[in-house]
Amino acid sequence: MTEAQRYHHVLDWFGKNMPDAHTELHYNSPYELLVAVMLSAQCTDKRVNMVTPAFYAAYPNAETLSKATFDDVLKYVHSVSYPNSKAKHLIGMAQQLTERYGGEVPSELDELITLPGVGRKTANVVQSVVFGKATMAVDTHVFRVSHRLGLVSDKCTTPLAVEKELTKHIPAGQIPIAHHWLILHGRYTCVARNPKCNVCGLAEYCLFRSKAGK
Repeated sequence: MTEAQRYHHVLDWFGKNMPDAHTELHYNSPYELLVAVMLSAQCTDKRVNMVTPAFYAAYPNAETLSKATFDDVLKYVHSVSYPNSKAKHLIGMAQQLTERYGGEVPSELDELITLPGVGRKTANVVQSVVFGKATMAVDTHVFRVSHRLGLVSDKCTTPLAVEKELTKHIPAGQIPIAHHWLILHGRYTCVARNPKCNVCGLAEYCLFRSKAGK
């Protein structure tokens, strides 16, 4: 099977079987999504969604968060991973949003990554989900699934290399939803340990399964 054929089969399957894939983080504005994605680093979406309702109520916009104290923010995020650094980054992010962007979340990568606690992956999620841009955020699920399916080669050893390879082969219009396809497939089917190959609709195209002789 050629690389082009593999991409075609995989994307076609996802399109037919997961036509409405979207982020599992709860949010109602670009600001809320940015907060949720920052909190989700090394943490499950389920846990983040338990924290954010009270957080959004206390800090409904960047201006209110920018005036918060570290201890006050920590009370709301203490149950997520790395709460101390996240509390500090959230306040710093809100202060810069307020001071430099009038409280509005910017849409450009070079602007987003200047915000405290916002790296390329977080910026790509915001650009894709909020602004519909053809950006591919590569988390552990996307990294694992794209390698297992054979969408990227073993030479792609970094998230950036995987991102570039995926965006090179996936049509721009499909990249935003393809990000969710890969994440959700990795979260529920192609899990890190004991992947559920026996119920996977992509098994016949999967390089990992082929090599494992399953």
